[in-house]
Amino acid sequence: MTDSAPVLKHGDEYVVFYAGGAYDGRTDTRISTDGSWDDELTVLAAVNGKETQVVYGQPTAKSVGGQVQVHYTWQPAESEEPEDPEDRNDR
Repeated sequence: MTDSAPVLKHGDEYVVFYAGGAYDGRTDTRISTDGSWDDELTVLAAVNGKETQVVYGQPTAKSVGGQVQVHYTWQPAESEEPEDPEDRNDR
């Protein structure tokens, strides 16, 4: 038996799983706008009390029970470096 990539159509829903970084272990539901899933996701996360952009990429997709699940991995080199609270001068 061979594994084939899941197929999405415009408007189909898929579940996103985040691995690593500030969103590690979280899930999200997204809608396909073009019949595929995103190659990369950028999310805003509060890190040490400050919002920072965290990038997830390298998607791997599979179909489980008729539902498409796409797993994304944290890309630290692409993400913003969180600011150290001691360097913010907000005290």
